[in-house]
Amino acid sequence: MSAHDARPTLRSFALAGAAAALGLAGGGAAWVLVHLIGAMTNLALYHRLSWTLPSLRQHPPGPIVVVAAALGGLVVAVLGRWAPMIRGHGIPEAMEAVLERQSRIPPRAAVAKPASAAVAIGTGGPFGAEGPIIVTGGALGSLLGQVFAVSPAERKVLLACGAAAGMTATFGSPLAAVVLAFELLLFEFSLRALVPLVTATAVAGWCHVALFGADALFQAPADVAAGAGALAVHAALGAACGLLAVVVCRGLYRIEEGYRRLPVPAAWHPVIGGVAFGLVGLAVPGALGVGYDSIDAVLAGRLAVGALAVLGAGKLVAWWLALGSGTSGGTLAPLLLVGGCFGALAGHGLTSLGLPTTVGLAALVAMAATFGAATRAPLTAVVFAVELTHDQQALLPLMIAMAAAHLVSAALLDHGLMTEKLARRGVTVPAGYEPDLLASTRVRDVTTARVVTLPAAASVADARRQFARGAHSAYPVVDGAQRCVAMVSRADVLHTEAPDGAPLADVASTDLVTTRPEARLLDVLQTLVDEDLGHLPVVDDGRLVGIVTRTDLLRASRRRAHAELREPAWRPAGATRVARSARRVRVSRGGRPPWPRAPRGAR
Repeated sequence: MSAHDARPTLRSFALAGAAAALGLAGGGAAWVLVHLIGAMTNLALYHRLSWTLPSLRQHPPGPIVVVAAALGGLVVAVLGRWAPMIRGHGIPEAMEAVLERQSRIPPRAAVAKPASAAVAIGTGGPFGAEGPIIVTGGALGSLLGQVFAVSPAERKVLLACGAAAGMTATFGSPLAAVVLAFELLLFEFSLRALVPLVTATAVAGWCHVALFGADALFQAPADVAAGAGALAVHAALGAACGLLAVVVCRGLYRIEEGYRRLPVPAAWHPVIGGVAFGLVGLAVPGALGVGYDSIDAVLAGRLAVGALAVLGAGKLVAWWLALGSGTSGGTLAPLLLVGGCFGALAGHGLTSLGLPTTVGLAALVAMAATFGAATRAPLTAVVFAVELTHDQQALLPLMIAMAAAHLVSAALLDHGLMTEKLARRGVTVPAGYEPDLLASTRVRDVTTARVVTLPAAASVADARRQFARGAHSAYPVVDGAQRCVAMVSRADVLHTEAPDGAPLADVASTDLVTTRPEARLLDVLQTLVDEDLGHLPVVDDGRLVGIVTRTDLLRASRRRAHAELREPAWRPAGATRVARSARRVRVSRGGRPPWPRAPRGAR
């Protein structure tokens, strides 16, 4: 099915069936990844066998933390040599595969990414599971699209379905996973992509309930403030979170730059990063691991002001040092915890001033606003916060805070966390969704109606004279009824050996390719490229009514630029006369006239 055609076909049903299979695969991958992280954490830090993910907030400090982190970095470095795509948090790599490699992800990434993430997080890495599971699911979708005969566009949809299925199965957030796929992976919005995505996330959501239960991952704030005053307060909090997102992004960029300047091979950077965040973990044990229990404690308001400040700062520094080293891990959970601690601190200050918010609500709003502003995925952040807490009452504060945070961060940052690395590599990421003008514009809107033609009875000499005085490289040949019977090009008359008096029909091309006034310019472009043409006659009921050229297509694309030009403001009838009268009154009273004054010496 074409991206511009809403009618389902057999391939649409096949794509939906493949998406359902990816939903099941994503559920299995999420179960394996979560239990791998739990097993590795227990084995590396507690020296026991267990699948249950332990809390590291009360982990006794000791040198084993630094040793385990360094060994984990070494394992990740070795896996990175086998599968380079596992380095980093994964989403930029998936975006690059979509934009640069026709959505092809190496199959080994489906194995190496969860394995490396389990090692990195299990040895204390301050990461979440969202980045690894998105890459793992995306690799499964890409693999399915490489095994079977599909188009690159369909493979992109399968990659997004796998990624969204993995995220849904891990966090129980089907709607947020769909939105994330559209904001960060697909770079299009179409029914062709929406139907498989919804199918994959619905199946993966069922898997999440069956494997992990239906409860919310985090506790919802006890009370939600309402009213215009509350919106103003949370808008201000969102603006502050936008500044925090700028600090988060620029700090990570500086750390990455510092690693690049180290006089050691890049393969050793994860080991150095492991030692660095392990040392942070000695002082702040809660900064290690995924930190879901810490996020829940922040939302419930169970942490004191000092503990919030230490935990937030420790998590941020540990995450900077770990992710900047190029190891394997996610960004979502660390940003949620850092933003949540910042919001809870702000909530304590705001409530002490009697302003309409609560500590838990401020934490929830700040974690979503910080994550959305840093990743340039604002709608994903809002929906994700609601689905993680099952709290729809917080939707309005979340929305207003997210809008303010995005405005601030976008004004101060050229790129977010997901696109800065790609920009460094020279990969251009689309900044938004815009209508395809070539797909929505008809030929009749741009066609040249006054066409210069040659009669069918003309001679080769007549054609040569027309090319000598005309600016076009080809002309339609028409009969007495204005039916297009041939096309003659400059090359046809210059390279022919026919005498000047020979009929034009002897050299003109009668193998016509035409279009209709109702045709879309996108189809015309495809025809011009496929047939290697520069001109296409436009016919209606057999009669020539115009001609469309490549220049016409370029001219049509200027409409997008014109749509961004500022137009004069509307004024009611008579407003111009009133304004002129007011200016005359000001001048008569000694005000400055609306025309330039003469130079002093010329008066």
